[in-house]
Amino acid sequence: MNKSLATALFTALLSTSAFAANEQPFSIAIHGGAGTIDKSKFTPEKEAAYRAKLQEAVEAGYKVLENGGESLTAVTTAINILENSPFFNAGIGAVYTYDSHHELDASIMDGRDRQAGAVAGVKHIKNPIDLARLVMEESVHVMLSGEGAEQFAKKNGMSLVENTIFDTEHRFEALQRAKKKLNKTENYQANHRELPEQYKMGTVGAVALDKHGNLAAGTSTGGMTAKRFGRIGDSPVIGAGTFADNRSCAVSATGHGEYFIRYSVASDICARVQYQNKTIKQAGDEVIHEVLKPIGGTGGVIIVDNKGNISLPFNTKGMYRASKMANQPTYVAIFKDE
Repeated sequence: MNKSLATALFTALLSTSAFAANEQPFSIAIHGGAGTIDKSKFTPEKEAAYRAKLQEAVEAGYKVLENGGESLTAVTTAINILENSPFFNAGIGAVYTYDSHHELDASIMDGRDRQAGAVAGVKHIKNPIDLARLVMEESVHVMLSGEGAEQFAKKNGMSLVENTIFDTEHRFEALQRAKKKLNKTENYQANHRELPEQYKMGTVGAVALDKHGNLAAGTSTGGMTAKRFGRIGDSPVIGAGTFADNRSCAVSATGHGEYFIRYSVASDICARVQYQNKTIKQAGDEVIHEVLKPIGGTGGVIIVDNKGNISLPFNTKGMYRASKMANQPTYVAIFKDE
């Protein structure tokens, strides 16, 4: 190789390296719920199917980012795929209420200006995350619930669906098992406290950083199996189940919602990053393992910061999760030891 060609190649390499160093990072992480995920109950085929769906969702969201799209769109794109799968407790796979219906919740937040939208207790919306975004972009409110939320959806051109679209055999069987435990005595509250954790959680969510440096977070759920009295968990509560701020991070939570509401989990993590200069790993681990776990708060979160770093802490046996960063292979995991 002659000297002039070698110099030209070296210059080009330096230029490419400089571009890569200066390029705005982008990344995405998703979850499909945390809880008692027992590997012994997975056939190889079932495990492969779950992993494939997680990979499909995270890569669909990543493609939006790769093409220069907004983090908000990446989040809704990924969540839609999870909502449309019977594997996860959101959308089509939503659990049953005590009265054998389905009530769905969702929220979304824009890290640029803390704009947010949420819906709670909707029964006829196929993809609640889309309605949450519609609330954020087209209404003067943050959270709408029940029939009012559905009236708003219809007024803005969103089709309503029959509640039976969410019926699945495995969720109905879970309802029967839960009701048997809940009805063993007349003290519903006491019986509920003894209900195994797998009946108390299940959510999907996504967090993303786009090429424009903007963060977004979204969460969607069918709630708690056999829930009564219009119970609403953390998923539609901004600051508890969902939070995003460009100055710190974006968080989507999954777990026993009552604890996540009481301890403002999502916003607490971002506050630790912003005001205490902690990494998302430090902040997430503190809240999930040191704040929640000692008081019985089971679950996990997915976090992305404004530099594209990702952390996925949880204190349960497993969490359906996946992530993808620029120029990195897709990460997909289910069990704790991965």
